[in-house]
Amino acid sequence: MAGPLSHIKVLDLSRVLAAPWAAQNLADLGAEVIKVERPRKGDDSRGYAPPFLKDAQGKDTRESAYFCATNRGKRSITVNLSRPEGQQIVRELAKQCDVLLENYKVGDLARYGLGYDDLKALNPGLIYCSVTGFGQTGPYKDRPGYDFMAQGMGGLMSITGERDDLPGGGPQRAGIPIIDLTAGMYATIAVCAALANRAVTGNGQWIDVALLDSCVAFLANQGMNYLATGESPGRIGNAHPNIVPYQTFRTSDGNIILACGNDNLFNKFCEAAGCAHLAKDARFSSNAERVKNREEITRLLNEVFAKRTTREWVKLLDDAGVANGPINTIAQVFQEPQVQARGLRFELPHAVAGKVPLVASPMRFSETPIRHEVPPPTLGQHTDEILRGVLKKSDAEIAKLKAEGVV
Repeated sequence: MAGPLSHIKVLDLSRVLAAPWAAQNLADLGAEVIKVERPRKGDDSRGYAPPFLKDAQGKDTRESAYFCATNRGKRSITVNLSRPEGQQIVRELAKQCDVLLENYKVGDLARYGLGYDDLKALNPGLIYCSVTGFGQTGPYKDRPGYDFMAQGMGGLMSITGERDDLPGGGPQRAGIPIIDLTAGMYATIAVCAALANRAVTGNGQWIDVALLDSCVAFLANQGMNYLATGESPGRIGNAHPNIVPYQTFRTSDGNIILACGNDNLFNKFCEAAGCAHLAKDARFSSNAERVKNREEITRLLNEVFAKRTTREWVKLLDDAGVANGPINTIAQVFQEPQVQARGLRFELPHAVAGKVPLVASPMRFSETPIRHEVPPPTLGQHTDEILRGVLKKSDAEIAKLKAEGVV
């Protein structure tokens, strides 16, 4: 059975991560995605390496792991957008597509006659999604924007990391480009919503997604904590601002996460851990009191956890039904029985490397299951196929486009 978006065609004019992540989500959902890249150089992320994929002999190819992480399910065509003939190819493709994704600077594509208004005139049903650092409006709209900047300007780094007065304290970015990914997810949701609206009205529309907006929206409870009190939350390391205990603890040989999301779980933990007296202590009997007395309960629980190994604690707390978990390395993640059972690592054939290991989409559908069948493309791998099969160009026309450096 085909994926839920198997009737949708997407033109991906984007580069690096945020918008390509959205395009990959749509590809996972079954959409046909055509990725437009610059001749010779391609998507910037093709150069974000090492590491590169390795071939059958274990030697590096020139295919970056970064690019492969966000471009599965797509076909690649190279087009020189600075040439009128290249712009015309994009127009011809846009006329046949349902969705266009781009992350050029504000106004850049309009200079080539490829802005929303230009393409809407050719395809009124087109859903045109622009992903930028700061959006299409406002005093910062012309500034370049990157994930790192958004994490800082959007407040995320002010609440991420250890306290300033502790070793290692200070602002930290997340270990992945979390705001690029968040913006990509918001863009995916917006595109799907616009497709649902178009199914009723027949009309396309322009979607404006910004990294900074996405970060501010992503502050969630921490943003609301500020709005409710007027006080900016600070960094508290691995602790939770509103729930205690919901943090890491040192065991006799490592670390463990304890997540007591309610008083019942805390009571169950204390009983299983042999410290039931703590649950009866008025200072710790409710989450509100534990938040007030965070330092003292943390000190006492550190003493409790130091008595057993991480493995012993995981077994004990699992048996008691208390939420917990180890802190895995990424290698250990892919060794987890649950990760393996869910098939989160899989392989596809690859034009250069022979095969490429990939991470599966986490979306599971009962009626329209996702099928990963198209590997990340090499640069321009499908140029001829798209020109011939989608745009019906003749061999002579294709040869001329190549000779003139258009593709």
